[in-house]
Order: sequence, then C-alpha cells, then structure tokens
Amino acid sequence: MATPSPAHRRSLRKRRTFVVTAAAAAAGIGAGFLVLNANAASTSVDLYHQTLAAKDGWASSGTGTTGGAKADAAHTFTVSTRAQLVKALGSASDTTPRIVKIKGTIDANTDDSGKKLSCADYSAGTGYSLSAYLKAYDPSTYGTSKLPSGTQEKARAAAQTKQGKNVIFRVPANTTVVGVPGTNAGITGGMLQIQSVDNVIVRNLTFAATQDCFPQWDPTDGDSGNWNSQYDAVTLRGATHVWADHNTFTDAPGLDTSDPTYYGRQYQIHDGDLDITKGSDLVTVERNQFTNHDKTMLIGSSDTDSVGKLRVSIHHNVWKGIVQRAPLARIGQIHIYNNYYDTTSLNGYVLQYSVNSRAKAQVVAEDNYWKTSASQKVGKLFSGDGTGSIAGGGNLVNGTATDLVAAYNAANSKKLKTTVNWTPTLTAGLETSAKNLPTELATTTGAGVLK
Repeated sequence: MATPSPAHRRSLRKRRTFVVTAAAAAAGIGAGFLVLNANAASTSVDLYHQTLAAKDGWASSGTGTTGGAKADAAHTFTVSTRAQLVKALGSASDTTPRIVKIKGTIDANTDDSGKKLSCADYSAGTGYSLSAYLKAYDPSTYGTSKLPSGTQEKARAAAQTKQGKNVIFRVPANTTVVGVPGTNAGITGGMLQIQSVDNVIVRNLTFAATQDCFPQWDPTDGDSGNWNSQYDAVTLRGATHVWADHNTFTDAPGLDTSDPTYYGRQYQIHDGDLDITKGSDLVTVERNQFTNHDKTMLIGSSDTDSVGKLRVSIHHNVWKGIVQRAPLARIGQIHIYNNYYDTTSLNGYVLQYSVNSRAKAQVVAEDNYWKTSASQKVGKLFSGDGTGSIAGGGNLVNGTATDLVAAYNAANSKKLKTTVNWTPTLTAGLETSAKNLPTELATTTGAGVLK
C-alpha cells in the first residue's frame, strides 16, 4: 500500500509568522522586523488555536488536523459543567469550527443542575437489581453457553442506556476540545465519542474514572466468562484526522483492586482508555500519560475491521501501570516510536503484554524504552496471533538494546512477522536513541504541561 504524501499546507511556524505580521502591521511596525523575528513569535498562536505540525504522524496526512482553529467568537466556549459542555459541543452533525475550553474538572455523572447522580439513579424505574441479575444468570443454573437474555438483562441494558445518555459527549467535526492551563482541567466519569467525523483535536485534559455501572456478564468470553463494560474515556469510531495530545488517562480513584468478584470473575467496570475502531484513520497520539488501567488502547474493533484504514502514529507517550493493549493493533499501519513503558506492577495492575499485533497489522515499533522488573520476561512485552507483523529496532529494555520480536518468537509458536508493507515518513520529532526517554517524558507528557 502506498503511503500518502505529507500535507501540503502552511506549517505552524509559517502561520504564526502571518498572524504576527498582521498584528504588527496594524501597529505600524515594519515587515522587515517581523521576518527577522519570525521564530521568536511562536507564542503568538495560543494553545486553543494550535494545529498539528506538518509530518507529525498519520494525522498530518492529506489535509492535516486543525480542529477548531478557524472558530469565530460565537463558536468559542469556556465550560466548567456537564450541561455547559453538552451545549458547547452542540449537534454532532454541525461541522462549524468550534473551540471548547474546559475549565476545571467536569463530573459527567451529574444532571443539568449539577446534582450528583449515582448508579441507583440510573437504574431507577428500569427494574434492574444487581442481586436479581446475579441470581438470574448464575452459571450453576443458567448455564455457560449463551449470553444473558430475559427480564433482568433487558433491565440492565435499559439502565446502561440511561447512564450512557448522561456520560457520553459527542464531538462534532472541526472541533478542538482543550483544557484551560492551571485549572486541573478534565472529565471524570465521562466519554468523548468521536464518531464518523473528521478533524478533531483533544488536548491537555485528564480523563479519570470512566466507569460503567452496569457491566454485562458473558459466560462465553474466555474459559471462565467475563464481565464486560461500556464507555472508553475517548473513543474513535469511523473518525479521521484526530490528534490526541498531552492528556492523562487513569482509572483513579476507582482502581480495579476495589472491584468485587462475581461468578469467580472480576466485576470489570472499566473499558478502554483511548480506542480507535470502526475504520478510524489518520490518527496521531502523542505525549499522553496512560496509567492505572487494564485494556488501554484498541486499534481495530475486530479482525474484520476496515482494510486500508486504521493508520495510527503513537509517539512520546508514557505507559505506567498498564496491563495490556498498549496498543492491541489490528489490520492497520501503526507507527509506535519514542514511548516509555514502565511495566513494573502498580496498584495491582500487573503487565500481561505491551504491544499486540494481530489480524495482519503492520506495526513499526522503534526507539522505545521499556523499564522492567527482574521477574518480568522480555518475551512477554510483545504479543500476537501469528498473522501480525512488528518491524523496527532501537528498542531498549532497562537501557540495553533488545530484539523484542526475537524474544517473543523464541517463546511462542505463533510467530510475529518481522517485515511490513510500508515505510513511515510522517515522523516529525523522531529521536533515534531511546536512552533519555524515561527522564525526558517524565516532565513533558500528560495534562497540565501545556501553558
């Protein structure tokens, strides 16, 4: 598959020069002065109007990613409550450029007046009861060969739908959602849904404690069944040109260790942190922190997701206290570079693997750094199904250059392939040595860094 050419558009630096020139002209300053000082004028474009730089990953391809940079005053909002956020986002079908500034932390589990809502509020009137649900679908009486159905399952689904109407925020095209610096900006208990839209930027936000009150029991999932939940902190479904930058994702304060166990399985109330599925394409994920989470990033919703799409760049992120899916990649062309993986156990989150390439995914993983404990087997940092590929090199484990594919293949019968059908070219910021990533990324990633 041919790699698209990089965007042929003005760079951020050039655009900044134009803005400053116009402002200076109005003040009567000569253009010659501005040309000489163009590089010093980089602060002229504020955080809210910044666009993705040229060649910065897959999201810079083609038309690039500008979000709501062209928003007028009438479509620039500052919000601090759930109701204000819903109003500012407007209709998911409205393509008018908009900037939504989140000031402080918004609790998604509140009503329009700001009153806190509980799981009991969502289940009220549906007939759902956890105790009744557990009794109805106990594997010892209901069996293990089919999904729950009947009165209590319908009631559970109805309660889940009520919660979803409250906690899902639908983001329209040409939108920038950004946290106001210095305000601990973020969303607790909510999900940004970026579905079937183009050109979205999400920056400088903490996404915490996204929880499903009503997980579904699936006795056919795995050898012993599993509880499965809804609501990713950020979900991309059929979305294109998305830039997720300088965000923090965490289960805290509702860690998995506090979940009860039913039918011998953890009552899992968390889904993904940042999932990229349903034919999403041209996505750049950079300088985020992912911490205290199990199923973190899914690329491709199934082994039959969209061929020719799911092109994602993941760079300069920190992964700490992550169990799996960092990411799990299917089908697409995924570039993973300059990330720092701290795989030591944290708050009960114990690593299964970091990167999984399956369903013929074409992954290039280069110049990343893994910190592992003495008991961690290097052969378990990668994973696959025998059809996926992982190419690339320069990866370090505790500072030592390590062939992670060879380590995985030596311990597994379903081998990772070592060649891919594409060559990354949109690689702005690529560092050819990973040795400084642990210290560098400690202070340059996650929410609260941008000013």
